[in-house]
Amino acid sequence: MAKMDGSSQPSPIRVERADSDYLYDHVFRIRAEVFVEEVEVDDEEDYDGFDHLAHHYLAWYEGEPAGTARWRSLPGSGKIRLERFAVLQAFRGKGIGGALVEQILNDVPKKGEIFIHAQVHNLPFYEKFGFEVEGEPFEEAGLMHCKMIWRPTAG
Repeated sequence: MAKMDGSSQPSPIRVERADSDYLYDHVFRIRAEVFVEEVEVDDEEDYDGFDHLAHHYLAWYEGEPAGTARWRSLPGSGKIRLERFAVLQAFRGKGIGGALVEQILNDVPKKGEIFIHAQVHNLPFYEKFGFEVEGEPFEEAGLMHCKMIWRPTAG
């Protein structure tokens, strides 16, 4: 896989769909470290009962598990929610979050509304991928968020 900057060097980032207990162990360890320990979100808030309905992803950086995210369809609504984006502190600023967003946007069905509840300080990050704020900020898990809708640009 070529780097996003167009060079021919292989990317140190690899994103894969988590589909085994081994990969799920990494996913949940990363979420616990980022959300429960670092951000101090209650673990019951993080483990919301939807993990079994979600499609989980694990990002690796130079062979080390570095980040995770998931997406799920909301039953009966036709909407798809992207959520639980977490990158370990040691790997931030290396493009892992962007690689996760790109892979998930590549994989999700392109029908219905695709959205995320983004922490307010992360709005500019998601805007780079075509997300637009909809509505007013709100509190979720003790943090301020905004709903963002994915509106892909043509061409």
